[in-house]
Amino acid sequence: MTHYFISDLHLQADRPAMSEGFFDLLMRLEDAQSLYILGDFFEVWVGDDYTDPLVERIQSSLKVLADRGVKIFFMHGNRDFLMGNEFAHACGATMLDEGTVINVGNQSALLMHGDSLCTRDVAYMNMRQLFRHPQWQEQLLSKSLEERLAMGKQIRSESKSGQQMKADDIMDVTPEEVDKVMDEANVDRLIHGHTHRPDVHHWRHADTERERIVLGDWGDDHGWLIRWPDDGLPSLERFGF
Repeated sequence: MTHYFISDLHLQADRPAMSEGFFDLLMRLEDAQSLYILGDFFEVWVGDDYTDPLVERIQSSLKVLADRGVKIFFMHGNRDFLMGNEFAHACGATMLDEGTVINVGNQSALLMHGDSLCTRDVAYMNMRQLFRHPQWQEQLLSKSLEERLAMGKQIRSESKSGQQMKADDIMDVTPEEVDKVMDEANVDRLIHGHTHRPDVHHWRHADTERERIVLGDWGDDHGWLIRWPDDGLPSLERFGF
């Protein structure tokens, strides 16, 4: 059996080709034991009380996969930090905490979305602390759906403008933070997304070989996944649709 990992799809109704690529992938996961969706599944998520035809199709398609026995997991990203158990339950999925360690065969890996690793982006880290605070989220969810949709649109616009003004290096992970979280989790492999810089990194730390696999963001004609069989090693793959 095989474990699959995806991240940073940024699904949205006005980019249907990307959504169709996702639905096509679900149809092809015939050997899947589990599917891990590591954040930024949606371009923006304003609460589990929101729905539209795309959301309903995603829920029903994932539920079909779950009913086949595939275990599905969601992790919060910086775009869908308001995703909750109600949405996950409708998909037949489970919410997964940031920094969860999983085991595949006799191997292990630390799973993260990846935004908390970008510590050189001080402005973002301060904003992240606010957005992830339970009280702030509770206050936001108490607003009307229309207000939240407007706020989501504003945050998206400000985020895109802010990224254009930042140096590339501060938007990538901080190597010292990577080693810190891997030390704390006692692992030598880390899987994450967020940076939109798909790659496989190898280095030595404290006389130990380490690996960091970075998932890429999806486009209108391609996606990224990690395929990890029970009896093998994880591989990062780009696929077209």
